[in-house]
Amino acid sequence: MLDPKKQLLTFAEEFKNFALKGNVIDLAVGVIIGAAFGKIVTSLVENIIMPILTIFGTAEGGYKTWHFKDVMFGQFLADVLNFLIVAFALFLFIVKFLGWVLRTKK
Repeated sequence: MLDPKKQLLTFAEEFKNFALKGNVIDLAVGVIIGAAFGKIVTSLVENIIMPILTIFGTAEGGYKTWHFKDVMFGQFLADVLNFLIVAFALFLFIVKFLGWVLRTKK
């Protein structure tokens, strides 16, 4: 039986090897970028496309009662900027920080 300190170190080593595998990091980046890009698509539909389509809608029933709404270009641009900030932060962390850490371990 291993010493508890050695067991903890072995467990920590196994976790580090798992977490820093390329596939896990790629999957995490894909999920984060996908969620951020989903917000851009949602913003495009809610803030640009649907308000423009309300021009052609009827006054009764329909999509959210089809009342005319302002086209919110500013909100859409803010969501695009948010996506770019998230992507840049991921780039800095994955490419620069983790790349540096992994290079120094070799």
